[in-house]
Amino acid sequence: MGRFSRTRAVAVAAAVTAAVTMTAAVGAAAQDPVEYVNLGDSFSAGSGVLPTVPGTPTSCAQSSRNFAHLIAAERGYRLTDVSCGGAKTEDFYRAQYEGMRPQLDALTPSADLVTMMIGGNNNSTFAMAMAKCIGAGVTRLGAWSPCQDQYGDSLAEEVRAKTYPALVQALSDVHDRAPNAEVAIVGYPWLLPESGGCLPQMPLAAGDVPYLRGLQATLNDAVSRAAAETGTTFVDMAQVSVGRDGCQSPEHRWIEPMIGALQPVPVHPNAAGERALADAVLAAVPA
Repeated sequence: MGRFSRTRAVAVAAAVTAAVTMTAAVGAAAQDPVEYVNLGDSFSAGSGVLPTVPGTPTSCAQSSRNFAHLIAAERGYRLTDVSCGGAKTEDFYRAQYEGMRPQLDALTPSADLVTMMIGGNNNSTFAMAMAKCIGAGVTRLGAWSPCQDQYGDSLAEEVRAKTYPALVQALSDVHDRAPNAEVAIVGYPWLLPESGGCLPQMPLAAGDVPYLRGLQATLNDAVSRAAAETGTTFVDMAQVSVGRDGCQSPEHRWIEPMIGALQPVPVHPNAAGERALADAVLAAVPA
C-alpha cells in the first residue's frame, strides 16, 4: 500500500471512530433522563389533591398529581420531589419534621431543572392573615373591612421586610447547590377575587376580600423581585388565575374554599389548579 493510501486509510479510520464515539455519546444522552428536583410548600406539594405519594411523610401531604409529578410524567424527567406542606424558606436549611433532611440536600450539581413554590408560610402569611381577618370580622360584625382597619399595612410590610430577603437568600443557595440547573419559582394563583363578598365559602367581611388579595399581590411581587435578583425564572400565575379563585363554582375554580371544599385541605389548589400550574411551568421552561 502506498503512503497516500495508508494516510487516507488512517484518516478514514479516525473519522469512523469519531462518528461511532459521537453516536454512542448521543445515544447515552438520549437515554439519560433530565434530573428534576421539586422543592417548596403545600402549593408545590399539591396538598389536598389525592392520592398522596406512597412513602412520603404523612404530614407533608405530597400529592402524586401535583404539578411536578405531572411535568415529570409528560416530559419523561427523573423527579426528586421533597416539597412538603407547611414548608418555609427555613426548611430549605433544616429538617422540617423528624427523620427528614433539609430540602436543599436534594440538590446536586447534576440537577437539570429545579422548581418550587415557597414564601406563603414565611411569617405565617397566608394562615395568619386569614385567621386574623376572620377573627376581626367576628368581633366586628357588620363592619366593612375590620381586618384592614385593625392591621393596615403591617401584614404586607412583614412580607416586604422579612419574606423578600429570605426568598433572595433561598434562591441564591438553590443556584449554588445546582449551578447547572434551570431554576423556576412559581407565583401563587389568586385565592380570592378582586372585590366583592364571598360568603359563605370564605367567611370574610366584603371589604377585607380585596385587602387580603392585596396582601397576596405583595407576596407575589416579593417572589417576582427575588427571582429577578437571582436569575431565576418567575412563573406568573396572576393573569391565568383570574376568575379561578376559591369563591368560584366548583367547575371553574382552581382553589378550594374554606367552607365547602371538595378536598381535605381547603384554600389550596385542587387537581385543576395543579394542572394549571403544570401548564404554566411547561410553557415557561423549555423542554
